[in-house]
Amino acid sequence: MGKYVSAAEAVKVVKSGDRVYVQAAAATPTILTKALAERAAELKNVEVCHLHTEGEAPYANPELRDSFHVNSFFIGANVRHTLKAGNGSYTPVFLSELPQLFRKNVLSLDVAFIHVSPPDIHGYCSLGVSVEATVAAIENAKIVIAQVNPQMPRTFGDGILHISEIDYLVDVNIPIYAHEIEPFTKEEEKIGEYVASLIEDRSTLQMGIGSIPNAALSKLKNHKDLGLHTEMFSDGVIDLIESDVINCNFKGTLRGRALATFLIGSKRLYDFVNDNPFIEMKESSMVNDTARIRKNPKMVAINSAIEVDVTGQVCADSIGSRMYSGVGGQMDFIRGATLSDGGKAIIALPSVTRKGESRIVPYLKQGAGVVTTRSHVHHVITENGIADLYGKTLKQRVAELVKIAHPNHQEWIDKAYYEMINGN
Repeated sequence: MGKYVSAAEAVKVVKSGDRVYVQAAAATPTILTKALAERAAELKNVEVCHLHTEGEAPYANPELRDSFHVNSFFIGANVRHTLKAGNGSYTPVFLSELPQLFRKNVLSLDVAFIHVSPPDIHGYCSLGVSVEATVAAIENAKIVIAQVNPQMPRTFGDGILHISEIDYLVDVNIPIYAHEIEPFTKEEEKIGEYVASLIEDRSTLQMGIGSIPNAALSKLKNHKDLGLHTEMFSDGVIDLIESDVINCNFKGTLRGRALATFLIGSKRLYDFVNDNPFIEMKESSMVNDTARIRKNPKMVAINSAIEVDVTGQVCADSIGSRMYSGVGGQMDFIRGATLSDGGKAIIALPSVTRKGESRIVPYLKQGAGVVTTRSHVHHVITENGIADLYGKTLKQRVAELVKIAHPNHQEWIDKAYYEMINGN
C-alpha cells in the first residue's frame, strides 16, 4: 500500500504483542485508536501506552482485555477505570524522563500513532499542540502512522518532522480537542490573588490548566516583563502576551520565546499558536529539565495537589491508594524553581473538596503517594492565605498550614496531628 491510506488499512500493521505509543492531550489521534479497537478480535496482548489523552478510548474497554492493555504514564479520565478493572497499569515517571524510556529501550516501541498538520511545500509536518515524548517515540518506533489534519496548528520547535519519517498517513479533517475557560469561583479568585502577590516583575511562570492558574493570570495585567517556561499552557496567557506583559525578555532559557511541551485550550488558543514563532514547542526532556528551568531568574512554579499534610508532603497523583492522575512534571518544576535565583515553588489548592472534606490534612490517606516531598515545597496557598514553609521546623509548618485550612477544620487537624505524633 502507498503512504496515504485509510485508518483501517494503516492500523493493520499492528500485530499481537506489539507496544503502541499514542500522542497525548489535545493531539490524541482518535481516528487511529478507534480503528485499532475495531481490530480487537484479530489481536492479542497489544499494549497501548500514553500520557493523558482526550476523547474516547475504545481500546480501554475492559471487555477487550485480551486484546489490549493500557499503560498510562499519566492517567486521564477516559482510562482511569482500567486500573480497577485489571486491563490497565500505571507507570510512574517524571515527564522529563519519559523520552528516555524509549531512547534507552527500557520500553521498546513497535508503532507510534501521531497527529500532524499537512506537509508544507518542503514536505514538513508539525506535531502541533503536543510534543511531550512523541519525538522520542517517532525516533524509536519501528512504524509511524500519522493522522494528518488541516485543523492541527503548525507550531515551531521540536515537533517539525519530514514526511519521510512517517510510514503511513491518514487524511482527516476534524476539530482539535478543546477546553473552554470556565468561570472561577470566589475561592479560586482569592487563591489567584494570593498567587499573583508572590509574582514579581521579570518572573518566569509555569502553571497548569484550570481555574486557579487562570485566576492567577487574570491578576497579572499590571505586571511587567514576565516569561513563560511551562509544561503546558492554556488561554489565560493570550491576553498577557498580546499586551506585552509576557514578553520573555528576561528569561534565562530560550529568551524571547514562550516555551511549552503541550497545549490544551479553546480554538482561540489554537489559532493563536498557529504559525506563531513566539511559541516554541519542545520535547519534555528539554522543557522539564531542572537544569534549564533553574536558569530562569525568579522562576515561579504554580502547581496543585489532591491533598497536603501539615508537614508539607504533597499528594498529587492518587486518592489514597486509588491512582487518579500521575507524577507528571510537578517535581521537575518545583525543584527547578527552588534552585532558581529568586525562584518560588507554589502549591495552590482550595481548602476543601466539593464534598466539604479538608484538603489540608494531619496525615495523608493510607496508600497515598508523595509526589513532592516536604523539603521541596516553599509555599502552599488556599483561599485562606499563604503558608510559607521554607526554613520552617515541623512544628512551625503545622501552624502555617493549619491557619490556611478551612476554619471548620482547623481545630481537628491540629489535634489529630499531635495525637498521632504523641501516640494517642
